[in-house]
Amino acid sequence: MIERFTSMDSDPVTVARRLLGQRLVRVHNGKRLAGTIVEVEAYLGAQDRAAHTYAGHRSPRNESMYLSGGHAYVYFTYGAHFCLNVVCGSEHDGVAVLIRALEPTQGIEQMFRNRPGAKRLKDLCSGPGKLTQALAIDRSLDGVNLRNSRALFIEQLRHRAMSRSLIAQSKRIGLNPDETWPGDWAQRPLRFFVEGNPHVSH
Repeated sequence: MIERFTSMDSDPVTVARRLLGQRLVRVHNGKRLAGTIVEVEAYLGAQDRAAHTYAGHRSPRNESMYLSGGHAYVYFTYGAHFCLNVVCGSEHDGVAVLIRALEPTQGIEQMFRNRPGAKRLKDLCSGPGKLTQALAIDRSLDGVNLRNSRALFIEQLRHRAMSRSLIAQSKRIGLNPDETWPGDWAQRPLRFFVEGNPHVSH
């Protein structure tokens, strides 16, 4: 029996690395929709100008990000799609890891029905909005405990973090170095992905 991934109490960079190679599972209408996590981004809380909790900002939208490690933070963005984050650290830390891409492994036919515009397998979950649509993840799952939820959880396929030689790093996507992100926050290498995997976002 595959165990659940529960190592989410550490800092977001450590958790981000550990998440690569694990399997995200969504059970929807009695069907398993799943994929291997191949791309993530770390958000470092109050100090991080790109984090929703920067400077201790708190609102009904981001309240789940202040839960203890192991909860889901799901938000709606750009008036178009949902994004799934794994909260990490301790309660009130306000840190999380954004799941950016999956390699689909189960329930693929249903994923194509959920994403009628996708034509190729690598188009299904190669982006944070794509994967939530493919797996039917929305705000109803905001705040669920990934350790014991039956609807959304992570299965541990690896007991050790993937070798650093297999992981590439880059700046996070969509942060342009202008007055919105003063300092070097737009350039920090806080995006981690499996080198050469075709399901990584572009």
